[in-house]
Amino acid sequence: MKSNGAKLILEDGSVYVGKAFGADKESVFELVFNTSMSGYQEIISDPSYHGQGIVFTTPHIGNVGINQEDHESEAPRVSAVVVRALSPIASNWRSRQELDEWCAFYGIPGISAVDTRALTRKLRDHGSLKAMLTTSPEPVEVLLARVHTWQGLDGIDSVAEVTTREIYEWQGDSADHWIQTNSGKMAQKRVVLVDFGAKRNILRHLRARGCKVTVVPANASSSTILNLEPDGVMLSNGPGDPAGLPYASQMVQELLTRGLPIFGICLGHQLIGLALGGKTCRLKFGHHGGNHPVQDQRSGKVFITSQNHNYTVQAESLDLTKVEITHRSLNDDSVEGLLVKGAPVYSIQFHPEAAPGPHDAHEIFEPFIKAMEGKQ
Repeated sequence: MKSNGAKLILEDGSVYVGKAFGADKESVFELVFNTSMSGYQEIISDPSYHGQGIVFTTPHIGNVGINQEDHESEAPRVSAVVVRALSPIASNWRSRQELDEWCAFYGIPGISAVDTRALTRKLRDHGSLKAMLTTSPEPVEVLLARVHTWQGLDGIDSVAEVTTREIYEWQGDSADHWIQTNSGKMAQKRVVLVDFGAKRNILRHLRARGCKVTVVPANASSSTILNLEPDGVMLSNGPGDPAGLPYASQMVQELLTRGLPIFGICLGHQLIGLALGGKTCRLKFGHHGGNHPVQDQRSGKVFITSQNHNYTVQAESLDLTKVEITHRSLNDDSVEGLLVKGAPVYSIQFHPEAAPGPHDAHEIFEPFIKAMEGKQ
């Protein structure tokens, strides 16, 4: 850990002083908190966090190090990491690197020895805030001015920074063996996955179910996708405001007329909502964690889910003659799932692939798989 101090400056003028780790770099971002008890490597490498800094509510971070299998993308994607206590050692049989070293290598600044409990209470009460993490000796007033001039994430295309630049076939990776399903392997179907910032565990789950997965950029046209002759289309998770992606909602709208099975996760879910004529809005502090209860409105079953999003589909904006709300949050009643009536189009706001998080919702992949097989 670096000996120099670091400052976390919030847009309301609050200043938290702690110890720097990771990269010695100034970063401005939106600050959110994550309530997961484990899985910091998956969280930090999740592309959906692009443009955000994370306050971990679990106080002890770094104790299991960084391994070679749990990455959700090729590199850390967060803008900053905020922790109460950074472990001085990593102790785990899979660990190959310490968190401090990993963040430094990829240019991610961190701060430890701050009151993350107080920070979480502030964000809970006031909502997500713009913030800066810096080791600069400049006066706080000067630094705060840079925070206030940052444009934020609303209405911005954050996906362009994390999507793939070219079409490729997913060949699997060394973490495939961790994915277990009860469905057995089906006859191989081709899934075109639109990469808005896809987590690798989504790809692993599709492959574990026998799918051939072709990944395309977020700005791929509907004709490009259809020319690949998919049996189904997956719309992935991703960062930022869905309203900043008019090209994507237009593409989804065009695909909805083709009768293909479509499955949207997180941002993909929100884009389906927009394509159906609905609206999205910002949540106060978002849903970020691995312990969110969600109820299936049809069966009454409750899933404990992994979530990471700051925006939501507004229920009152949906035409319920065309779409059914299938899942609701038991925390705030927000929309957590949609089904297009008379079409094999499904969407989920939470993360059925977890990583990290509970495995309750792994079965959510099955309707999409069955739809491609013509069984549902």
